[in-house]
Amino acid sequence: MAHLHRTILLCALFGSTLGALYNDPSKLNSTTYDFIVVGAGTAGNVIAARLTENPSVRVLVVEAGVSDTGYRSQDLQIPLFGPRASINSPFDWNYTTTPQKGLNNRVLTYARGYVLGGSSSTNYLTWTRGSRDDYDRLAKVIGDNSYSWNNMIKYFKKSEQWVHPRDGRDDSDEYSPDVHGTNGPILLSTGGVRTVMDTRVLATTEQLSEEFPFNLDANSGDILGVGWLQSTMGDGSRSSSSTAYLRPALSSRKNLDVLIQTRATKLIKTGTLKGVPRFGRLEVGQTTSSRRFTFTARKEIVLSAGAVGSPQILMLSGIGDAPDLSKLGIKSTVSLPDVGKNLIDRPVVGAQYIVPNDTATIDPITLGEDPAALTAALAEWTTNKTGLLTSAGSNFIGFFRVPDNSTILKKGDPTAGPGSSHYELAWQAAFASSTQTPPNSGRYISNIHVVTTPTSRGSITLNSSNPFTAPIIDPNFFDTNYDLSVMVYAIRSAQRFIKAQPWNGFVLAPYPDFAPVLADNSTDADVVTYIQKFTRTIHHPVGTAIASKEKGKGVVDSNLLVKKASGIRIVDASVFPISPSVHPVAGIYGVAELAADKIKKAYHI
Repeated sequence: MAHLHRTILLCALFGSTLGALYNDPSKLNSTTYDFIVVGAGTAGNVIAARLTENPSVRVLVVEAGVSDTGYRSQDLQIPLFGPRASINSPFDWNYTTTPQKGLNNRVLTYARGYVLGGSSSTNYLTWTRGSRDDYDRLAKVIGDNSYSWNNMIKYFKKSEQWVHPRDGRDDSDEYSPDVHGTNGPILLSTGGVRTVMDTRVLATTEQLSEEFPFNLDANSGDILGVGWLQSTMGDGSRSSSSTAYLRPALSSRKNLDVLIQTRATKLIKTGTLKGVPRFGRLEVGQTTSSRRFTFTARKEIVLSAGAVGSPQILMLSGIGDAPDLSKLGIKSTVSLPDVGKNLIDRPVVGAQYIVPNDTATIDPITLGEDPAALTAALAEWTTNKTGLLTSAGSNFIGFFRVPDNSTILKKGDPTAGPGSSHYELAWQAAFASSTQTPPNSGRYISNIHVVTTPTSRGSITLNSSNPFTAPIIDPNFFDTNYDLSVMVYAIRSAQRFIKAQPWNGFVLAPYPDFAPVLADNSTDADVVTYIQKFTRTIHHPVGTAIASKEKGKGVVDSNLLVKKASGIRIVDASVFPISPSVHPVAGIYGVAELAADKIKKAYHI
């Protein structure tokens, strides 16, 4: 009776029309579906929503995490509260990495969404598709022109709906309407409030236009330059794959079931098809010692558990590198040595500057210096969905390249082409860092520096055959001289930006941690010391189950079907063989929309 009561309560959170959300596997009315989607994250919810548009198709979604309503749900809804949702929260897997040899053997927190919506519910809302070059190269590597920019643009538009900023300002000079969708599920806009930095950033793009040109809309396929940050928010709140895709489907369809707080423990081989193993069942459980349940997929199991979760599930099912699996007592079912390899993630490091104490930054809220300011901001957001909390923390972002004649590129250029980026800069009107001890008071602005096309490669490997044991995560940051050199260049580039005339009298001094780097006599060694001490992940893992056209390489084919097997498709960031040189979430939505069409075509849905 207690289980049933909880189930009814969960259903009530989404509206009691159909009651299709469960937290107990034993309460589902069916154990057989057409499709089972593992992971109610960024991509998984797209697949579930699009497939259930056909009322004859029954879909089960299995999500390890919790609901995105109820306890602390404001942390997920309020744009400025992204950091609260993503680190050491009930909505996070709370992973950590191995000691990073390129970062003085520091162990990093490794946030991944553990909630309906996955990381789209806990990220910092940044919406960047990537360059034309990024997708045209993706199409060549995968061997399928449907991944090219000219085809993907329709899927990007399909996934999004532009809405105007919450403060009601005229945003006509902040984006290009012709490159955006108007009817898609994901709400998209520029920041909800202007900041004290905005006019200075724009003035710097005019004064230093050769190095920092203004770009009206980086989502046009031309990403280089400084432009207004576009974020996954609308009407003052976050727009996630749960709010945009899953919840509307749950509230209007009888053919979708969602099971939360339940982990996929392994895929079960059910026979063979055309000479390869077929996996038609999914085993799930809620704790290490709890009863196991199995669900059958008539057509496919779609893995959308992300760049950490999907390879882990494959390996637990005997799909991966056979010698590695045998060490853990796991019998090999499909030999795919690339499972868990090729992990690509981006290093990020911040730098802070002191500004006058009467500057209207958001530090009183983010540093906890003024509880009354937070109370007032919460009241405004609750009442009108306006104010400081509708900010994602930054209003501008920029993507750049090192010079073509730079010695950094002496061994070649790893980007997809001259329209792709080597590094990113962003600016925030607050003290922004997750690796430094924040000050108790003061006013600050921050620069963010990111290597967007890293050449270092890491891995996801099993720590145990127990599915409830976290895998070993090694992003292997700064394993190459190229990555470190680009980060040094990015920091030097940001210094040139902040020393421009528009910042005179506004930037008073660097924060003490950054002072040795900003000093006129600083060396590259000083910059490297800073990088090694304060770099963290920007949480963009991709590539651990890559798509490849080459026989004997990769994990999935151009249709994202697992090679040497039948019945399994992977749709999430793990399939990207090379990450677009921007933040990945818009690209994941686009590829998921494409994959949904591929599935519909395959089954005549």
